[in-house]
Amino acid sequence: MTSTDVHKDVEDSGPSGYAAARLRLLQEGARSGPPRRSALAELTDDWLSGLFAAGSEQPRGVSLIAVGGYGRGELSPRSDLDLVLLHDGSDPGAVATLADRIWYPVWDLGLALDHSVRTPAEARKTAAEDLKVQLGLLDARHIAGDLGLTAGLRTAVLADWRNQAPKRLPELQELCAERAERQGELQYLLEPDLKEARGGLRDATALRAVAASWLADAPREGLDDARRRLLDVRDALHLTTGRATDRLALQEQDQVAAELGLLDADTLLRQVYEAARVISYASDVTWREVGRVLRSRAVRPRLRAMLGGGKPVAERSPLAEGVVEQDGEVVLARAARPDRDAVLPLRAAAAAAQAGLPLSLHAVRRMAAGVRPLPTPWPAEAREQLVTLLGSGQSTIEVWEALEAEGLITRMLPDWERVRCRPQRNAVHIWTVDRHLIETAVRASEFTRRVHRPDLLLVAALLHDIGKGWPGDHSVAGEIIAKDVAARIGFDRDDVAVLATLVRHHLLLVDTATRRDLEDPATVRSVAEAVGSQGTLELLHALTEADALATGPAAWSSWRGSLVADLVKRVAAVLAGDAPEEPEAAAPTAEQERLAIEAVATGGPVLSLRAQTEPPVHSEEQPAGDPEPLGVELVIAVPDQPGVLPAVAGVLAVHRLTVRTAELSTLDLPDGVEGSVLLLNWRVAAQYGSLPQAARLRADLVRALDGSLDIAGRLAERDAAYPRRRGVVAPPARVAVASAASRHATVIEVRAQDAPGLLFRIGRALEDAGVRMRSAHVSTLGANAVDAFYVTDAKGVPLAAGEAASVARKLEETLRG
Repeated sequence: MTSTDVHKDVEDSGPSGYAAARLRLLQEGARSGPPRRSALAELTDDWLSGLFAAGSEQPRGVSLIAVGGYGRGELSPRSDLDLVLLHDGSDPGAVATLADRIWYPVWDLGLALDHSVRTPAEARKTAAEDLKVQLGLLDARHIAGDLGLTAGLRTAVLADWRNQAPKRLPELQELCAERAERQGELQYLLEPDLKEARGGLRDATALRAVAASWLADAPREGLDDARRRLLDVRDALHLTTGRATDRLALQEQDQVAAELGLLDADTLLRQVYEAARVISYASDVTWREVGRVLRSRAVRPRLRAMLGGGKPVAERSPLAEGVVEQDGEVVLARAARPDRDAVLPLRAAAAAAQAGLPLSLHAVRRMAAGVRPLPTPWPAEAREQLVTLLGSGQSTIEVWEALEAEGLITRMLPDWERVRCRPQRNAVHIWTVDRHLIETAVRASEFTRRVHRPDLLLVAALLHDIGKGWPGDHSVAGEIIAKDVAARIGFDRDDVAVLATLVRHHLLLVDTATRRDLEDPATVRSVAEAVGSQGTLELLHALTEADALATGPAAWSSWRGSLVADLVKRVAAVLAGDAPEEPEAAAPTAEQERLAIEAVATGGPVLSLRAQTEPPVHSEEQPAGDPEPLGVELVIAVPDQPGVLPAVAGVLAVHRLTVRTAELSTLDLPDGVEGSVLLLNWRVAAQYGSLPQAARLRADLVRALDGSLDIAGRLAERDAAYPRRRGVVAPPARVAVASAASRHATVIEVRAQDAPGLLFRIGRALEDAGVRMRSAHVSTLGANAVDAFYVTDAKGVPLAAGEAASVARKLEETLRG
């Protein structure tokens, strides 16, 4: 049946003809989606126009208007008819008769009707008092009657909306937030409300309203398609259930999928989640822009008065190389070149997450459009920036979503595509697979002080369920994928093996603890054999808890935690017998020996700076280029004296140098050379800008050692010059004594959030405690500092247990203060 035939039925048969034509239209298999919704709206328009004109006299000064979804021409099979009978107030009796002539036939057919009868003044007054009415009128569309009356109302309502936008938009944002709190996020719900949940059709309508205000606009790419997909699903839901419902219940998902020609219910949910994610991201970006514009409008008059007119220049504060903060967002520096800097997306993301700031939409799109692919394996900086991003806590989520919205995540990690928006039909899980992996990383960031290798913990958290995108046991599949991803990221062979073990056995501890007899020695031995080492066991314990906490409230409890802890304790006891012997110290290199002799001869510090690079990678996809910078190797030889560690660390902090790794040791001099020399072998990198000259570093180090350079004052002065950013709330520093770690010294372990001056504070606190530094092993893994200090008393023997505990406690208090 053609569209003409359908409309002819309406003309011939009145209401009954409309019902028959409507039924035939909904049963047409060839027509669905936007064409069917549009045709249904047009069919309904014709019918209502006939009802409007059916009286003996044509009413004057009256018009019939569709609002809301019907006003947009988007009628789903069971949609309400939202109608306004607009009149000029000249003949209320005639208007009442006309209203009855329209409303009753609609009710007689069992159609849901939302109706009102108002003058233009009454409509504007009601809209000013009720935000939902005003939103509906923004989509007002003329059906029948006085076209001038309708046009006048539309013009007035739009003008009111734009004039009142600074007041109404915050109200609309609050309405959206309240609805999201009640209904949850569409992209994660197993039985979502397609209309009311966050990322649903209501939010799409809100974005249209923001655009109509001319105050801000939503990112348009993909938004119309996402909205269309949700409307298509709602159409299919109405047809399969025969009800006006927006909730996609579990028992109806297979039928809805079949109606849409999809493979199964999981495919359906994934499409729904993808659409919701687009709308949610567009909402975040749009409301952020609304807030920025409103703040700018509030501040601008005061700034103009202070500056004497003219447009104020937005402040730009550097965050990292090529990355700055502007107007509460992270944007690219003017000199940034995405086409020449493959690490820029990760560096920008890590800087944004650490600062607790959103990534600018323009910055993400610019990087997505122009950044060159990372080489394989990744350069060290890219790996470190990924770890920093993953370890930034809750702010990781928003930044990760921004990268994913523009396809940057799957470009860097192609295996991510299989888990993206993948539903988990398990009552315990509250997230899709991809969001669960990010949530696990967020939880794991709280446990970075519990492990020696927080970088491996965070990457394992990101990858532990990566196998869920493949058939079979996801742990087995995940182990294979994790090996490939870890090698591509640039981990060495030993670290790749650890990550593969963590992914393969990420369920081992909780499954064994809750399902096996821990008193059976065979149970504990089997876990020990699977884990293999104390370090891997430590990581697996933290990953187990992070995974469970990220799954949902039903997945973890104090009882489960105690069982797992008991198992870990038993397995650790088995593994302790296989602990390797303490390695012997490596012999000094010729350069180190030369520097040491020069330090003794001059009586002061001697240093050398040497750039470290990785060889260029060449492949068909990635042409050969310049070597990737790893940082700068800084070697310092200093005659043995108190205060060396805080002096060196303080000078580096003053010069804005980030310490990546550091080794401090006492060097045995050749026969015939008297004296003792401390050797520091560090890898450093400039936070931004270029490195200082070696001569300037040495001069400041001399001053720091003789006490003429006030490092603490310089650092405090610099901190005071820059206002504190909101940033992430890092877990507190943790200091512990590693018992039985060395026969020759007491080992004090420090795990803390990396920050300028951290190593200076640690060194000064240890000096104040009166202990001697035998050696130090400092490393920065992402945003985490993992340091071990081998100390003795004044006689060169390990500290007594009580004294060691006191030193550790005071150091922890210093770092937390």
